[in-house]
Amino acid sequence: MSGGPRVRSMNVADSEVRPVLGPAGNKTMRSLSARKPASKPLRKAEKATEDDEEVKAFPSSNGAASSPPSHSVSASSMLRRQEQLLHSNLSLNASCSSDASTDSFHSRASTGRITRSSSTARRRSYTSKPRVIVSGDVSESPPDGLKTKRCAWVTPNTEKDPSYIAFHDEEWGSPVHDDKKLFELLVLSGALAELTWPTILSKRHIFREVFADFDPIAVAKLNEKKLTAPGSVASSLISELKLRAIIENARQISKVIDEFGSFEEYIWSFVNHKPIVGRFRYPRQVPVKTPKADVISKDLVRRGFRSVGPTVIYSFMQVAGMTNDHLISCFRFQDCVTAAEVKEEEITTEGAEEKKSNVIESELSRAMDELSFSSE
Repeated sequence: MSGGPRVRSMNVADSEVRPVLGPAGNKTMRSLSARKPASKPLRKAEKATEDDEEVKAFPSSNGAASSPPSHSVSASSMLRRQEQLLHSNLSLNASCSSDASTDSFHSRASTGRITRSSSTARRRSYTSKPRVIVSGDVSESPPDGLKTKRCAWVTPNTEKDPSYIAFHDEEWGSPVHDDKKLFELLVLSGALAELTWPTILSKRHIFREVFADFDPIAVAKLNEKKLTAPGSVASSLISELKLRAIIENARQISKVIDEFGSFEEYIWSFVNHKPIVGRFRYPRQVPVKTPKADVISKDLVRRGFRSVGPTVIYSFMQVAGMTNDHLISCFRFQDCVTAAEVKEEEITTEGAEEKKSNVIESELSRAMDELSFSSE
């Protein structure tokens, strides 16, 4: 009974199928692939799908298959389940990554560093207009500094002076046609050589007391010695040279009134009774003197006026409204233009009425002459 060892016959089909469908090999492969993390690339899932297709490609009718049909069915079902798990894990990872990116985008957007809406909101917060808070029936408006823009010579320090603000908002640049007022402004403009506008305005009531409320006829009769005496009130204001010039100018104004009927008629004739509008944008564009001021200064000096240089005369023209040097950004610019237009209309109307009255008077005189001639 002895002999060589028995050799098991092997079918060709078994040799072809057995390496693929071997239970141990397939189980090992499935267990290893099941242990692999779900975040493997999609290439591995495609490879597993190809293996599944290779298994399904073999004919099940081949009797030489070493594994029974139950194993092939279980292998294919488990591969499909693995493929579904891989797809679900991939979709979950994608959704998580998209959520994370969205969260990070929103978090960065909240800081205003990326999105346009956040930067726009930031710009809006900076350029937002002051709100008017309404409480009951009373509305609280913003302070005057936020809604009124004045000329550059009104600085934050001078804004604290109510008289200086009133001087800019109500007086400087407004057309003046009263002789007493014009004389006062001429005197105050001459004092600018020694004082500043805030100082002059603070002592304005003293100027008016000393110079008889700037009546040219009364000032012309003042005693120079008493006015310029040491320790007098007038000597504490300005120098003796300026005090003597004021008295002399009052005398010359009286002569101008006798010649032209009023100082206003004389001084406004240099600008054709219409203010010169500067329309300046920047303070550096506003001149210190002009050729027109030089012409007026020379004529005043010729008539005997003192301390009336071109710079003083141009300051007088500015404050008297003969020239509108408010910056166009200043709220007073348009107000002074409107005031000048109204005054021009009044002058035109008065001129027309005066002309009409003169015509009527001439006609009446002629009619009376005709009656007297006929009676003779």
